[in-house]
Amino acid sequence: MDNRQLISRIKAVLEQVRPHLQTDGGDVEFVAWEENSGVLVLRLLGNCADCPLSMMTLRAGIERLLMNKIPEIRRVEKIG
Repeated sequence: MDNRQLISRIKAVLEQVRPHLQTDGGDVEFVAWEENSGVLVLRLLGNCADCPLSMMTLRAGIERLLMNKIPEIRRVEKIG
């Protein structure tokens, strides 16, 4: 699969997650896909950016869903 198709699939999965985050005043933004390492970089926005549970949301929610749907992803990291 080419890189553009994979990024489109990633963004489509993030669209599924977004309404759940927005319910609590947060959001998620695609930042980068590191194809060689399999690392996806995201930015948590709004209330998610400062929430003490943001790492749990990232790992148990967003990362697990993304890795189940897109096996090329090995890890999800957040910036900002």
